[in-house]
Amino acid sequence: MTDPIADFLTRIRNAVKANHKVVEAPGSKIKQEITKILYEQGYILAYKFEENEKGHPIIKIALKYHPQTKVSAIKDLRRVSRPGLRRYSGVEEMPSVLNGLGIAILSTSKGIMTDKKARQENVGGEVLCFVY
Repeated sequence: MTDPIADFLTRIRNAVKANHKVVEAPGSKIKQEITKILYEQGYILAYKFEENEKGHPIIKIALKYHPQTKVSAIKDLRRVSRPGLRRYSGVEEMPSVLNGLGIAILSTSKGIMTDKKARQENVGGEVLCFVY
């Protein structure tokens, strides 16, 4: 697998389209940080970091749906920076997702954070993905 973050986002995207309640994905530190941001921003219901029988990390994510309409909180997940074409952004040209309705997740020198927090911290970095 050449891009594990894209695989992680695709697993979530496919689970949302299939109306699954829980999705499992292989874990890593960067995926755990992305999961924490999705939880803090209200895109997922809950998450759990576990290990399988071989000792490899696994992330279990409970997806969030509207109680009456059964519409997912995640409309779209899009990978921006990829191994073949890295996308970096400074503070001045920080992307705005749907005029502030969505979030961009960045990898900065101060850790993984949203575009809003990166503006507050006055740091730029690699734009990992857009969520809305």
